[in-house]
Amino acid sequence: MLDGLLQLDGVETCYGRSQVLFGISLAIAAGEMVTLMGRNGMGKTTTVRSIMGLTPAIAGSIRFAGEDIRALPSYRIGKLGIGLVPEGRQVFPNLTVRENLVATAANRGAAPEPWTLDKILSLFPRLAERLDNMGHQLSGGEQQMLAIGRALMTNPRLLVLDEATEGLAPLMRAEIWQCLSRLKAQGQSILLIDKNVATLTRIADRHYLIERGRVVWSGTSAALAAAPDLQHRYLGV
Repeated sequence: MLDGLLQLDGVETCYGRSQVLFGISLAIAAGEMVTLMGRNGMGKTTTVRSIMGLTPAIAGSIRFAGEDIRALPSYRIGKLGIGLVPEGRQVFPNLTVRENLVATAANRGAAPEPWTLDKILSLFPRLAERLDNMGHQLSGGEQQMLAIGRALMTNPRLLVLDEATEGLAPLMRAEIWQCLSRLKAQGQSILLIDKNVATLTRIADRHYLIERGRVVWSGTSAALAAAPDLQHRYLGV
């Protein structure tokens, strides 16, 4: 398997007696944008939760920057440099946009040009107009921008987005895709879950398709774009 910044090998995860992941293996190299795609209920979010230690894996290996993180608590995984943009955004509703962003600010990895409040506002000008608004006063798209900005303020080596554009209006989706393309161009490593195959095959490097807790296909954007039968079989498009 490809050596990388993040490596999962044979990961199995359960919720109680119900097993959801059955030997998931994937890798992300530094600077890559990699997607995990599949129909609803196939184990994508559970894979993210396993990586983050929120639902610990019961078997297999999860390594980040050469360190075994499978048994680590979530806060330590975050400190190592994985920033999560969770499904549903989960911004702090009773904090302002400014407070949401500065609350997570850290540069534990000593990045030479760390993310700052000004840099986030340059990336998302809409947030600059909403700095004193509470989290619950933002639109869904603005909340997603805030969730991405909050994760970037931790200066992550790997940014993980679960359902990056789910439920967003087309214009907002386009802004999120543009932002992620800019981050990739700057060298940010990204693991991305979303359903927009056409966009993902345009901006991402590689893809993993998952079905019933197993990786059933992996390959490049060119290979996936050239296989509509594969998309129909595993993604329902």
